Amino acid sequence: MQLCCESVNGSCIRSSWSNSIRISMYIFMVCIILATVVGNLTVIISISHFKQLHTPTNFLILSMAMVDFLLGFFVMPCSMVRSVEHCWYFGEFFCKIHSSMDIMLSTASIFHLSFISIDRYFAVCDPLRYKSKINNFVIVVMVCISWMVPAAFAFGMIFLDLNLRGAEKIYNHVHCAGGCFLLFSEISGIVASIVSFYIPGFVMLCIYRKIYSVAKKQARSINAISRKKMQFEMKNHISFCRERKAAKTLGIIMGVFLICWTPFFFFTATNPFMNYVIPPVLIDALVWFGYLNSTLNPIVYAFFYLWFRRALKIILLGKVFQQDSSRTHLFSD
Repeated sequence: MQLCCESVNGSCIRSSWSNSIRISMYIFMVCIILATVVGNLTVIISISHFKQLHTPTNFLILSMAMVDFLLGFFVMPCSMVRSVEHCWYFGEFFCKIHSSMDIMLSTASIFHLSFISIDRYFAVCDPLRYKSKINNFVIVVMVCISWMVPAAFAFGMIFLDLNLRGAEKIYNHVHCAGGCFLLFSEISGIVASIVSFYIPGFVMLCIYRKIYSVAKKQARSINAISRKKMQFEMKNHISFCRERKAAKTLGIIMGVFLICWTPFFFFTATNPFMNYVIPPVLIDALVWFGYLNSTLNPIVYAFFYLWFRRALKIILLGKVFQQDSSRTHLFSD
């Protein structure tokens, strides 16, 4: 999201790194981009194609995978060129588009995770009323909010130059023709970090703490029940275990997100108060560390979800094109 270009007489100059370093960086970043695009595209195809996966939680996961896919397909390639070359070759207007989409998609990810945590809360803590509270209409509202609010926030901030309020002199001093970097003032840096990261992150941590506490109590209750169970009770037990495992997996996804993005948002909020002493190269490295979150999400699915591994196998073997393949059972009901 942020990179200050090297300049001479106000014009951007190309990176002074050796060709071997630049080629290595290109190879590394291309691998991250491909893994992000392919992994999230697999999630999108799996949930969209297989009818057994058409559940409220999975629709939220599908929408979040689309966010990560767009980040890898549209944002990361341009960021790669900027990071390696230290210059922006795509024009000032597209620079604003790129910065806006970068902020929007990063914010949309944590919005999706916030709503997923709410979905898991009702599934684990209030299972009897889960289907009545989390229906298709509620999911559509959650998805719309997760896309529209970050879009309005990101594009409004960048195109109205709200991020520069109070830092115009510093921006004019470091700005160079042919560069594309994002500068936050003291106020805008705090507001952006709080709105996009800290408040949703705090809410998610509180909800998952509650989920963990309830799931632990329910697990103790199940262990206390006699082994002689009626079929109905066993079915409820299996359903509960599945919901608890889903909550645990999505909690890990949330943890990965917090680990990947916390350093960037921390320095975004504090850098203006330290007179922008943090090296631009470090800020750029933290951005790519944040991008890794979009790369790791499908890997988490592959590691914890049996349905994803089976869906991946069907897709790779081309069986997805067979008749009635959408009705394939990926897990037992």
